[in-house]
Amino acid sequence: MKLFKIALLCGGMLLFSGGECPAVRAAVAAGEKVKTEVPAEYVQWLDELKQEMVQKGISQKTVDEVFADNYYQAAPEVVDIDRKQIEFILTSTDYLNRTVNKTKVENGQREYKALYPLFRDMERKYGVPFEYIVAFWGMESNYGKQFGKFQVIAALTMLSYDKRRSSFFRKELFEALKIVDKWDVDYKKMEGSWAGAMGHFQFMPSTFNAYAVDYNGDGKIDIWHSFEDAAASAANYLSKIGWKKDVPWGMEVSLPWNFDYAQTGRQYVKTVREWQKLGVKTRDNKKIRLNPELKGAVIVPEGKKGRAYLVLDNFFKIMIWNRSENYALGVGLLADYVKSGQKWQKLKQRPGLRLKTDDVLKIQSFINRQGWFKLDEDGKLGSKTREAIKGVQRKAKLPQDGYPDYQLLQKINKYNPEIGFAIPVPVRKSEKSVLKNEKQTLRTEKKQIH
Repeated sequence: MKLFKIALLCGGMLLFSGGECPAVRAAVAAGEKVKTEVPAEYVQWLDELKQEMVQKGISQKTVDEVFADNYYQAAPEVVDIDRKQIEFILTSTDYLNRTVNKTKVENGQREYKALYPLFRDMERKYGVPFEYIVAFWGMESNYGKQFGKFQVIAALTMLSYDKRRSSFFRKELFEALKIVDKWDVDYKKMEGSWAGAMGHFQFMPSTFNAYAVDYNGDGKIDIWHSFEDAAASAANYLSKIGWKKDVPWGMEVSLPWNFDYAQTGRQYVKTVREWQKLGVKTRDNKKIRLNPELKGAVIVPEGKKGRAYLVLDNFFKIMIWNRSENYALGVGLLADYVKSGQKWQKLKQRPGLRLKTDDVLKIQSFINRQGWFKLDEDGKLGSKTREAIKGVQRKAKLPQDGYPDYQLLQKINKYNPEIGFAIPVPVRKSEKSVLKNEKQTLRTEKKQIH
C-alpha cells in the first residue's frame, strides 16, 4: 500500500486520535515501512533534547547516530503501559503465587545446583549468598528468558516526551546514552522492558553505570549475554548498598490475638527480643530462633486477616532494588526455596481480602478532603496511603492494620463531619459468601475481556 493512500485512508487520524489507524496496522503487518508525520512540537523538543545531551557530555557522534531515527510514535505502547491502571489490586497472596510458582521454584533450584560451584568465588568476593542472586534472576528475567522486547533508547525517548514522568525517564535516557558512548554498545541491541530495564537482572541505565562490572575480564560489560558480568553486577550492587551476609531476609510469623496492629509497618523497628516479648512467634507458633539483637519490623501486607512477616535488614535492601513489599517477599521466599530444595507449596488465599483500585481511590480522596494527610490519588496501596489509613482506623476505633476492609469502607461512606464515625456499621456477610461473589465477579470480567 502506498504511503499517500495510507494518509488518505487515515484522514489525519494519527495526529488527532492518539492511536494508529487500521490502514497503518495493515501496512505494518504486511511488512511495509510507514512513516508517521511528526508534529512540529516533537521536532522542537527532540532538537532541544539532543542539545542538552551534548551539553551534558554525550558525544555528538553518539547523539547523531542514535537519533537518526526520531522515534516518534503517535500512540507509543510504552506510554500506554506506564499509564495503565488495573481494576483489581493483586493481593499479596495473588502476587506471590504468580511470581514464586512451582515452575520458577524448580527452575531456580536446578540453576542454583548447576551454577553454584562456578560462583563460589563471587559469593565470597561480594558477600551476597548466591541463592539471592538466583532469586533476583528468576524474579527479574525468569532466568534470562525474558529480557523485554523494547529498544531501550526508543522507549526512554518516548517516555521522556510524555509529560507524566518525563524528568525521571529523561535522566535514564541520558544514562543509556552514556552506556553507548563509553562502552561502544550497539544501541539497537540494547533491548529491555517498556521502562528501560535491561539484561538478566533488569538494570536501569543509571544502575548499570553505577554498579555494573566486567567480571570475566574481557574488556566490556555485557549484562545481556554474559551471565558472569550480569550476576557480578547484581552482587556488586547489593554489596554496595549494605547487604549483610549472615542475616536472613525474614520469615513468616504468627501474632497473638491481642497484638497491637498499630505497630506494624516497616518504620516500626524493634529487636527480635522485643518482638518476642510482644508475643511474636514462628509460623507454627514456636520461639523464633534468631539472634535476639537483630532488628526488624512486622508487616501485614493483607492486614490483620492475612499473613504476617518479621522482616530484617536485608529485606530493606531488597526494597532499595524494588520498592514493593510484595517483590521483596517474593525474592526472600524464592531464595529460601532455592537454597533449601524444598517442594513448592501454593499459598492459600484468605477470604475477603481483595480490593479494587476504585476502593483505594475513594479512601485516598476521602482522606485528602478531610485534610488529614496529603496523598497522591493514584489507587495504589503504598506505604504513605497505608499509614494514613491507620490514622483513619484509629479515628474509627478499628484495628490499625493499614488495610482498608469492608467495615472501614462502610464507615467512610457513612461518615458525618459533625459526629465523625459514630454511626454503627452492620456486620459483613460471611466471608465464604464474599469470596464466592468475588470469584464470580472475576470470572465474569475475564469472560468480558476475552
